[in-house]
Amino acid sequence: MTPLRPARAAQALSAAVLLGSLLVGCGSATSTTRSSADGAGEVTVSTCGEDVRFPSPAQRMYVAGDGNLLAMVLAVGAQDQVAGASGTTDTAQALSRVYGSEVVDGIPVATRDQPTMENVLAQRPDVMLAGWSYGYTEERRLTPELLSGRGIAPYVLSESCRQEDGARGTMPPWEALSADLEAVGAITGHVDEAAEVDADITRRREALEAAPQAAERPTVFLFDSGTKEIFTSGAFGGPQAIIEAAGAKNATADVDDTWTTVSWERLVRSSPDFIAFVDYDGQTFEQKVEVLRTNPATKDLPAVREERFLNLPIPAWTSSPLNIDAAEALRAELEEHELVPASGITPEHDLEP
Repeated sequence: MTPLRPARAAQALSAAVLLGSLLVGCGSATSTTRSSADGAGEVTVSTCGEDVRFPSPAQRMYVAGDGNLLAMVLAVGAQDQVAGASGTTDTAQALSRVYGSEVVDGIPVATRDQPTMENVLAQRPDVMLAGWSYGYTEERRLTPELLSGRGIAPYVLSESCRQEDGARGTMPPWEALSADLEAVGAITGHVDEAAEVDADITRRREALEAAPQAAERPTVFLFDSGTKEIFTSGAFGGPQAIIEAAGAKNATADVDDTWTTVSWERLVRSSPDFIAFVDYDGQTFEQKVEVLRTNPATKDLPAVREERFLNLPIPAWTSSPLNIDAAEALRAELEEHELVPASGITPEHDLEP
């Protein structure tokens, strides 16, 4: 998310179920992010349904996640306001292709591991941008509530807002991304730039949606990683928006969560026409494909048999401005395999590793 990778996902999900209704930042499915100036140097932003006061423009931001929140900061041109970032190991190459290597290389890396409270405090931030399982966690005692108590204004990634049962996601993913861009623009003082980024995403998304569609939309399964179970994404994750915009249907669209685990039986039952992979350190693309090719239950699936695959980095799949690049890339691959009609749309950026 990251989402947490499978080794940590079970703990995070169980903790969320127990604590989700008690924590700050639990929004409703109809919540939106709105900001209004409350005086010189401050702005009030709604994050997961809770109004939080932020210094604006923020001077020293700590940015966590899988490169997705950092992508939002870079997209609005606020890179000089970052005091420290984590989660850059798997994301620097993709971010560099979109925002330039000189910009990405200039981001101060606070830690290459998951952030801790001590690591965050060492950067002396005035704001932290993160999400549940994208930096915030009860296990490491790094939560919005605890940060607020230390004078650090916490923003919670909209994709990670918690439902009452602890599952993540409270609004459609394109809406969540738009809300975050508006909030990041307000917090950084780059309101106009954020609006321009959001408008560009909308323009490109509408072009995809207006493209010729298949009589029956092909099914795409998002394979993050998997051994005993498969880590994938449901109705509230970025992949849902990406797959739909590309003219396909998400095999796990009925799962009311963002990033979560499903059984191998679920993959087999969906009989996907196409499989998309999340590229990151831990389980390589080649290893994932080998698992599918050698598993008796999956080796004869249409997508596996015909090698209908797309491998994109984490920040392209987790909620970020790169989601529209992923949608264009997926559309191009679906066209290449004649699963959808030709559209004439060319991906703006090549994000494949």
